[in-house]
Amino acid sequence: MNAGNSPLGIGDKKVAIVTGGGSGLGFAIAERFTHNGILTIIAGRDKEKLENAKTQLGELCHAIPCDVSKLASIPGFVADVINQFGHIDILVNNAGINMKKEFTEVTDEDFQRIITTNLSAVFAMSREVVKEMLKKGSGSIINISSMAAQYGLPKVIAYSASKTAIDGLTRAMAVELSPKGIRVNAIAPGFIYSEMTAKALDSDPERKAKVFSRTPMGIMGQPVDIGEAAYFLASDAAKYITGVVLPVDGGNSIGF
Repeated sequence: MNAGNSPLGIGDKKVAIVTGGGSGLGFAIAERFTHNGILTIIAGRDKEKLENAKTQLGELCHAIPCDVSKLASIPGFVADVINQFGHIDILVNNAGINMKKEFTEVTDEDFQRIITTNLSAVFAMSREVVKEMLKKGSGSIINISSMAAQYGLPKVIAYSASKTAIDGLTRAMAVELSPKGIRVNAIAPGFIYSEMTAKALDSDPERKAKVFSRTPMGIMGQPVDIGEAAYFLASDAAKYITGVVLPVDGGNSIGF
């Protein structure tokens, strides 16, 4: 099935999937995509959150619930997208979870839960989407990494392990898939504004001072900054870019 005979008559529009697209960075990415005419499927566990996001994002947004931590559900989700929209041009693996705990208090179950959502699900979703992208010989996959993969952060051992693995996964996928027309890149967000982040920093003046002292730009980023980076990497403007992990961090990763 191609774009022209999709049941929804999407014509020549590009089709994107954004996991965790109902809020936060995923919402900002979906907003930038829909604003630029990309038909965007947002996926997530919370159906109500997805529907609220869909209302805000308009007719180019479609919400399809999917809990990526349930790996066995991913092939069916991708098949559903293909049945409805005919093809997939862009995949943003944004869904992720975190947990702050002292190293010795992290259980095997804790560790595996983070790895399943942040790493195994990215692999499984990418694998199923790539099977479809290979039929067209083109596509763009964007993984969401983290500053936690750039340097050591305390009390987030599983998260750090998962995001460091994402960087390696991104490079390995790029080398294998780019000759077949599929570009694979990652974005490593720095300190991006959210009510939760702002509240956390405001309640910990020492940490707040440390964050801004090593961020050369001296300010937090905005979700739209991640949206713009994702749109760029997904677009033809980045057609010769693959295998990069792009920090969007105001210089935090190189700050002293």
